[in-house]
Amino acid sequence: MLTIHAADAVLATSPRCDAVAVDGGLIVGVGMLDRMTAEWPLARVRRWPGLMTPGLVNHQAAALLEAAYHPDPREADELGTEPITGDALAALAMDDARWGASARRGLQRMLQHGTTAVAGPFHRPTVRTAVARSGLRVREPRQGREVEAALALDVFAALPLSAVLGGDLAAGRPADLAVFDVPVDELPARALRLHGAGTCVATVLGGRLLHRRR
Repeated sequence: MLTIHAADAVLATSPRCDAVAVDGGLIVGVGMLDRMTAEWPLARVRRWPGLMTPGLVNHQAAALLEAAYHPDPREADELGTEPITGDALAALAMDDARWGASARRGLQRMLQHGTTAVAGPFHRPTVRTAVARSGLRVREPRQGREVEAALALDVFAALPLSAVLGGDLAAGRPADLAVFDVPVDELPARALRLHGAGTCVATVLGGRLLHRRR
């Protein structure tokens, strides 16, 4: 089914744009919502608050999945909810099964932060399996001191906006997009850096809505 995703503003190559039309796994149109609904009157329309961007690339994914533990919600009282690294990680009894479960939770949390692609390589077999099953796209690693910053699910904390965008919102491109509930009267890079990727309200990967904030 053709779906039109509309937001208060869209970060796209088109100069005037508040909506993106998706059919299957591809973007088929970018422009103003009223024009798109006239062209595709039977399309499903999803309306989101804030700024729509291309899906994001998490360049720290390998470390987040293979050098950090993402606690199960049932462990929150004991371990908290943030990724565990360093000595605290060394104190945990980690085995392949636990690494795989941690990776699945970590990937889900990345989706909740607008991530649609992750940078490898991934060496642990259970982590590679989790990444493959997630459907997230795998990219080559990025070199640079910025990636060596403190591990963060919020990609805006480590790199500038231009470095974490996974592509363009343009017709013919893969339908990977994210929407962040941030003020659209500010410069996009400033608003996203200031308010963070935790404001993500929707993540679409290959045309599929994989995260929707309740």
